[in-house]
Amino acid sequence: MPEPVKVIIWDLDDTFWRGTLSEGAVEALEENLALVRETAARGIVHTIVSKNDFAAAEAKLVELGIRDLFVFPQISWQPKGPIIKELLEQMQLRAPNALFLDDNPINRAEAQFYNPKLQVADPTDLPQLAPLLRASGKPDPSFSRLEQYKLLERQQQARATYQDNLAFLRDSAVRIQFREGNAMLSDLDRIEELINRSNQLNFTKRRVTKEELQASFQDPERRWGTVRVHDRFGDYGLVGIYCLNLTDNQLEQLVFSCRILHLGVEQFTYAWLGFPKLEVQGEVATELNQTERPDWVTVVTEEAAAKSNTLVEPTGEPGTQLRVLLKGGCDLGQLTPFLQAFHLEVQEEFNYVNENQIPVHIEHTALLRLSHELPPAEQQRLAQALPFLGKEAFQTKLWDGSYEALVYSPLMDYTQELYQERSTGISVPFGGYQDLTKVDPTAQAAKYAQRKFRGMDEAFLRRFQAEFACVGQITPAQFKENLSWLRAKLPANVPIFFLNGAEIEVPGSGEMGAKQRHSQMNQALNEFVGAAENCFLIDVRDFVKTPADVTNNLRHYQRAHYRTLAQRVATAIERWQGQQLGHSAWADWRARLASRVPSKVRGAWEKLVK
Repeated sequence: MPEPVKVIIWDLDDTFWRGTLSEGAVEALEENLALVRETAARGIVHTIVSKNDFAAAEAKLVELGIRDLFVFPQISWQPKGPIIKELLEQMQLRAPNALFLDDNPINRAEAQFYNPKLQVADPTDLPQLAPLLRASGKPDPSFSRLEQYKLLERQQQARATYQDNLAFLRDSAVRIQFREGNAMLSDLDRIEELINRSNQLNFTKRRVTKEELQASFQDPERRWGTVRVHDRFGDYGLVGIYCLNLTDNQLEQLVFSCRILHLGVEQFTYAWLGFPKLEVQGEVATELNQTERPDWVTVVTEEAAAKSNTLVEPTGEPGTQLRVLLKGGCDLGQLTPFLQAFHLEVQEEFNYVNENQIPVHIEHTALLRLSHELPPAEQQRLAQALPFLGKEAFQTKLWDGSYEALVYSPLMDYTQELYQERSTGISVPFGGYQDLTKVDPTAQAAKYAQRKFRGMDEAFLRRFQAEFACVGQITPAQFKENLSWLRAKLPANVPIFFLNGAEIEVPGSGEMGAKQRHSQMNQALNEFVGAAENCFLIDVRDFVKTPADVTNNLRHYQRAHYRTLAQRVATAIERWQGQQLGHSAWADWRARLASRVPSKVRGAWEKLVK
């Protein structure tokens, strides 16, 4: 092999296993399973680039008991060359240190075209390559290198959810611990390895022997130190070294592991040392300057570092399911079975039909504020006076502490009008894209009668028009104010995962200007999430892109998209937790089948498959 292999990139069909997954059963190849396990225990990292259905392929890997030994899996139907190029960039590895295994010579040629010097091989070459791979690296029985790449994977996945990189860095809770003097003596082997093997972030490139290091440690004219880093995704360990010649105030060593690339650790360390003289040797991945001190990085003591490693853990006891409250329109109920395929306990709070046979949405932020701030007597008065509210409109699970994460769709804020009571100034939401104070009471009452609504007769409508004024849809500024209020009222350790709205034209929906309204409100939501603590965005615009992706309006998606949405939610929760959720392929398969069964017979069908 021309250069040491640090990562093996596997194709799946007729490479990692025998057969094609999309065409039926596949046969596990024990020699490949053994090769992955044995080389992972020597620090070689394994990933996947395969043309397949992600869920089906992942389920098979879980079945084989090998899923946890792969990081950054790229399983889709896209061309492999560009994917491998992006994958290596994400993993911060060079193409010459990667080996791509694929039975298709066209795929291998394409991969090398996009990734010059990439090592490639046909799986039939593995009997000759396997002994060389097993002899590579060095013993790593604790899979520490694999864990470092899992940490990097979590970090990269989380970074992708942010439009503002600075917001991501500030949410990452980057903590640095500096050790000097005797505190670093036990790390001699790691220090020597980092200095002699690092290139991308080795600013001085002065190679040394252990003997030279030991002697230099004793020199009073040289200030040696190590840099340890952790953030909400995990502990990166010892990732940096510096040696400052005190006589000349010049850095003789400034070296970092590429694990912390793009976190600002190099610049922060340079600033912390007081911007000493530095003669950069050769090419480096980061350009340092003598002015910036990244404000998202915090220096901690060893004791504080140990404590802060627990910041990203969920609030439930170890081994229990994370309790998630799903709040929004009733169509979000289609997420529940897919979310339950993960290790989650899902509670629901959706719109419902009240005692007057009228659908009631209880997720509008204005109504949430009334449920918390309005005296019970006033709530009861409004519930009795307004048939479209009803007696349960102010009841919510938000304040009972029964959940540990909130998944919230605020699309009623995008949709409903607010009506202000003239005598009290209280505003209540109702309807959508219609001013009820401007309609003809007789004609509107007839429409409500056809829908079997009780209490929405002509007399009520005339009284409503006299007592309430339509103030229109909530403004983006008011929306953000209400979201800030909600964030402040919920425990700070409870994350909120917001679902935004699609931005497409829906012919015949009757909601004029809905696309523009969604765009405006999405911007407000983006701004809020970017600035708020412990808030995250699930962007439906990534997969709801055309009129064919929705049904009768902009808020109701085709059934297949709810599985995608559930997977996005689960991934976001994993990033927040800093660890993967358990997943049942059987429960996911059952949920997919159930989503295709007509609602009238779904209950009976679910009893059959339980």
